[in-house]
Amino acid sequence: MSEITHYKEVWSHRTPRTRLFMWMGWLGLVALFVWCWQLMTKNTIWAFVQDAPRQASDIGSRMWPPRLSYLPELMQPLWDTINIATIGTIGGVIMAVPIAFMAARNTTPSATILRPIALFIIVASRSINALIWALLLVAIIGPGLLAGIIAIALRSIGFVGKLLYEAIEETDVRQVEAIAATGASEAQILNYGIVPQVMPAFWGISVFRWDINIRESTILGLVGAGGIGLKLQSSLNVLAWPQVTVILLLILATVVFSEWVSAKVRHAII
Repeated sequence: MSEITHYKEVWSHRTPRTRLFMWMGWLGLVALFVWCWQLMTKNTIWAFVQDAPRQASDIGSRMWPPRLSYLPELMQPLWDTINIATIGTIGGVIMAVPIAFMAARNTTPSATILRPIALFIIVASRSINALIWALLLVAIIGPGLLAGIIAIALRSIGFVGKLLYEAIEETDVRQVEAIAATGASEAQILNYGIVPQVMPAFWGISVFRWDINIRESTILGLVGAGGIGLKLQSSLNVLAWPQVTVILLLILATVVFSEWVSAKVRHAII
């Protein structure tokens, strides 16, 4: 009588081949990390790195206590910074709205010509940092608030345009079809079927971008685009560390306040 051998199957989350590929993938990532680390630190002077804690402690001791008497001089630059962010955001939103409608599949007048152009504008705007826009504009139109405002606006086009055109594409098709079934024109379909659906997203995106622009506009002065960054740059140049502390604390308070305003407005809208 032959013996019957029973084999007990053992469940495994992954097959041996999958585990092998995963280990090879992790090994490749480790090798890539080591190679990138060597490439980045090739010219690093490690004596400076070892001395960094002492230097940081020395600068920190010079930054305290902050020179609070310097605070009144920062009110006008702070107001300029807020204006740069606000006006730049408004300009960016105004330019981003038609671009978003041209980029959305369900609202673009031409999917073969206008949509690729709109998508290219969105990508180009998002790929260039506001600081780089400011550098270019300062070289073109000179230093001042105008360069900062335009830099913020150009940077905002890509952010607002991308999120808005995605919101347009996610609109409920049934509402649009219901309005179209009444014999409405394309303009009426857009006005009554799509715009009401994207308005909450539009206001939320705009306020969120304004909050981001408050932060970005604080450093545009480092390249001559106006605002409180000019004061920060001048204080750093003369090593006035107590003044730098006051500026940094003021920037922190402004960002916290803008975050609070942004959260309240988004909560009220959405």
